[in-house]
Amino acid sequence: MAGATPKLIKELREMTGAGMLDCKNALNETDGDLEKAVQALREAGLGKAAKKAGNVAAEGVVAVKVNADNTIATMLELNAQTDFVAKNENFLNLTQEILSHAQANNIVDAETLVASTINGMAFSEFLNGKIATIGENLVARKLVSVSGTVVNGYVHTNGRVGVLLAATCDEAAKDKTSALLKSLAMHASAMKPTVISYTDLDPEFVDSENRAIVAEIIADNDELKRLGKPLKNIPDFVSRSQLTESAIANAKAAFEAELKEQGKPEKIWANIIPGKIERYITDNTQLDGRFALLSQAYVMNDKLTVEQAIAEVDASIKITEYIRFELGEGIEKVEEDFAAEVAKQMGK
Repeated sequence: MAGATPKLIKELREMTGAGMLDCKNALNETDGDLEKAVQALREAGLGKAAKKAGNVAAEGVVAVKVNADNTIATMLELNAQTDFVAKNENFLNLTQEILSHAQANNIVDAETLVASTINGMAFSEFLNGKIATIGENLVARKLVSVSGTVVNGYVHTNGRVGVLLAATCDEAAKDKTSALLKSLAMHASAMKPTVISYTDLDPEFVDSENRAIVAEIIADNDELKRLGKPLKNIPDFVSRSQLTESAIANAKAAFEAELKEQGKPEKIWANIIPGKIERYITDNTQLDGRFALLSQAYVMNDKLTVEQAIAEVDASIKITEYIRFELGEGIEKVEEDFAAEVAKQMGK
């Protein structure tokens, strides 16, 4: 059955910037699956990455609590129906009360939280009382806790994004590790990595993105050629996980052949090839820079990757956990028929 409805075509166009006919064809080919249609368009070089977060509608707040010695951090997403209530003092106080309860009782997920007892009553009863007071439905949607040698967290000023990080380090490096984790959490809130290291990326995802990124660059080059501007290098790979010793050796051999053809003296090759290899690695690890925390350019000093920035603080620091919450992420958008709602209320 064809999956291209006018509503889905409109949504896919907004997500990718692709043309109407291309969106229609992609939706029909994927039976109306938006995620698969987005990927199909990207692999065909017809659309950019979807701005998924911008299509999610939910209100509430993300909050973080770190214990006194920076060994346990807890993060909560508490949802409300309106932004007005999310900024209400009673709602914000409730968020902190739930966080304190969770941390004090070693509660590490929302399921355990809902099953817990707080202030002598079942959590559901406690929350229903708050719902009656605040006047809106409230949901403790997500909760997580991390522990380690050192932990820290950050919530962006709008309360819509929160990050927790945990690390191991030498005893003498604990204080500077705590400060670094705070900065790294701020970085992650803005740059949205999904994993700590490129080694954590799923091989199937890497392969799929390899095709999509190459298609994007080819499409970009068509426009750059039209404008008479320098073209981008088209990579063979997109992640360090694909760069085997053999792949790098082949690249080095190609550079040597290129220099020989240009008539460059062999004695100066050693001064040229390392820079070419470094550029080759940069061009062929673009996916890591998008999704892997350690491979990203550090926002506090973009001359360094996050991994290099960590090493500069202390070589003993190893990131062990990373969790990022974005308010409403994953909640299905509900579109209401206003006319039908009015008619229903009028008893028609």
